[in-house]
Amino acid sequence: MNVIPCSIKTLKGLYDISGVEVGQHFYWQIGGLQIHAQVLITSWFVIAILLGSAIIAVRNPQTIPTDGQNFFEYVLEFIRDLSKTQIGEEYGPWVPFIGTMFLFIFVSNWSGALLPWKIIELPHGELAAPTNDINTTVALALLTSVAYFYAGLTKKGLGYFEKYIKPTPILLPINILEDFTKPLSLSFRLFGNILADELVVVVLVSLVPSVVPIPVMFLGLFTSGIQALIFATLAAAYIGESMEGHH
Repeated sequence: MNVIPCSIKTLKGLYDISGVEVGQHFYWQIGGLQIHAQVLITSWFVIAILLGSAIIAVRNPQTIPTDGQNFFEYVLEFIRDLSKTQIGEEYGPWVPFIGTMFLFIFVSNWSGALLPWKIIELPHGELAAPTNDINTTVALALLTSVAYFYAGLTKKGLGYFEKYIKPTPILLPINILEDFTKPLSLSFRLFGNILADELVVVVLVSLVPSVVPIPVMFLGLFTSGIQALIFATLAAAYIGESMEGHH
């Protein structure tokens, strides 16, 4: 019955790994705070792309859609289908959340695959894709945890906590611990895959002619998209599970 100490230890572990870094990061010192500037800079870049795309998509909708409008409608339909498949008939309110998660991670991952941020020289530190930093992936994972707790409590009230003693009260410690390990697995899966991909591309770019790493970059684009899909699918599945009860 050491569930609470184990859960606290898991949360402390998430805090400790926020200091993990590979290479030399670019920092801003604001007062007594040390800010991961490379995450903010590249995140703003990704957000600018998403906002610019959204403005273009809704600026002048046509009755007979253009190719660009067709593309954005296809993306929206894909996110809706993903949400409906994992969450069920009450998926509607969660489409913006799942869509935001998927698009932010997808564009962040692709920015790291298409732009070898680390070869951009800075006076101190280096740039990297937002999802290349463990702080970003942990934050996204914790947002997912908050979302599925909110979904369960909104749907069932305090009865949501009955899931911890189903199908038998003996599983109470395991069911509680599971909720604390979900963000850990989500964050490490995304962080590890994106970090590995960027490191491979950077090493190849620095060691061999530019044309050689191109196949690896295409592979990185594929795996980056898959990682965004996996994260969004798991986030939607967790939300659907919390609304439906124990599976």
